[in-house]
Amino acid sequence: MESTLSKGTARDALQQGIYKIINPFVKGIISLGFTPNTVTITGFMLNLGVAVIFILGGEQGNRGDLSYVGWAGFLILFAGLFDMLDGQVARIGKMSSAYGAMFDSVIDRYSELIMFLGICYYLVAHHYFLSSLLAFIAMIGSMMVSYTRARAEGLGVECKGGLMQRPERVVLIGLSSMLCGVMASWLGGDYKVLFPGTQIQVFETMSIFTFPLAVLAVMTNITAFNRLLEAKKALEQKEAQAGK
Repeated sequence: MESTLSKGTARDALQQGIYKIINPFVKGIISLGFTPNTVTITGFMLNLGVAVIFILGGEQGNRGDLSYVGWAGFLILFAGLFDMLDGQVARIGKMSSAYGAMFDSVIDRYSELIMFLGICYYLVAHHYFLSSLLAFIAMIGSMMVSYTRARAEGLGVECKGGLMQRPERVVLIGLSSMLCGVMASWLGGDYKVLFPGTQIQVFETMSIFTFPLAVLAVMTNITAFNRLLEAKKALEQKEAQAGK
């Protein structure tokens, strides 16, 4: 329990530190007439751009050309910035509303699904079939992390625990994608490492992107399951208190 609290405290402290950095920018876009919903839609359009880059990479690129992956990673991180901005615009601009919070959550889910659509398309197009399956499992886990929290809160209990919340997912996918593109220009897109004395491949440049996807596939679903258990305990306590 103490470790969970300390993780939450550290995460909150980091978040507040980031807010201090971006708040001047937030005030600037508010002065330009941006609303929280405008920021949310901007983030959605950027994620649509991510999907387009991956799809173009699947159609026009070749297996050794990872530049599309790198540029998509950069745009994923830039789009992720808008996930933080919309909440701050609402708070600083005093434009918070219940519907705005719901709108933000729904559009965020669409943004993430569209991003994964692009990733899966790219991987299938270049015959990374196992990695495309892992990306699909990661997408399922990502949605269930968000759904378990929303469902628990709908039943009146808080459920925010776990390592793979949306900011962590965005940073992991964005950084690994961008790093993959950067390293491809140094190592080469077709760089491979074989197990000594065999033709068994243990690493290739694309692994810089696909290995984190495998981690995401595992950790998101573990996070969703842990939230389910957390919600079960909280709901049982709530029912026990109500029965007294």
